Amino acid sequence: MKKFFSKVYVAFIFLFLYAPIAVLLVFSFNNSKSRAVWHGFTLKWYGELFRDEAIINAFITTLLVATLAAIIATLLGTLAAIGFKNMRKGPRKFYMQVNNIPMLNPEIVTGVSLMLLFVYCGRVLGGMELSFTTLLLAHVTFNVPYVILNVMPKLQQMDGHLYEAALDLGCKPVQAFFKVVLHEIMPGIVSGFIMAFTLSFDDFVISYFTSGAKSQTLSIIIYAMTRKRISPKINALSSIMFITVFVLLLIVNLRQNKEKNASKSKRKGMLRS
Repeated sequence: MKKFFSKVYVAFIFLFLYAPIAVLLVFSFNNSKSRAVWHGFTLKWYGELFRDEAIINAFITTLLVATLAAIIATLLGTLAAIGFKNMRKGPRKFYMQVNNIPMLNPEIVTGVSLMLLFVYCGRVLGGMELSFTTLLLAHVTFNVPYVILNVMPKLQQMDGHLYEAALDLGCKPVQAFFKVVLHEIMPGIVSGFIMAFTLSFDDFVISYFTSGAKSQTLSIIIYAMTRKRISPKINALSSIMFITVFVLLLIVNLRQNKEKNASKSKRKGMLRS
């Protein structure tokens, strides 16, 4: 009976979490503006969505910011993780704790603080205002800690003597880094990039405070549309965003499971030998 009720409880929790999303997906194909009555299947809301210039511009901005922020954050986060790894245990532990603060900090605090920083810098430097640049800098800022957390485990798993062996075999330091170290930590770098892209693509709070009037993302456009009469185009847009993020997270999870299985098989092979 305990197993039965536990399964029912888990099913109820998943139903509570995903039923609204399922309704949103279904009614994005509803041949009516009604949000409660089904009037037949249609794709017209998706057609109107892709004909909406404001939404298309917001999508391009979101995609561009997410891609650039993920690339820059991956580069900075990877270099920072390598620097942390080469530190002594005490300083490394301190900097890792500092790295965790932005992830534990409420997004609204991060967004407001970055906005105040950009406004202050604009007044000091002159001519600088909230724009695409500030939006990109904000996304890079909150993405770097996640990249570090993805790369650090791979650095810790890597045999430290591999780099030295490459140097002994004639590789220059730069060659040893790219051929040995970078190859070993590449799975963590890829996972960090995908996570950074997902978080950036899906962000609203920080984007709301750091974007200008000409650099609004999809999440901001959706928020502005919900303040008026809700259009079924929001259902279609939200469905596309959900499916995009879901696919990316699925790729990350499958990759992590594949790496775990590979590491387990290596350990079993070593034990057998």
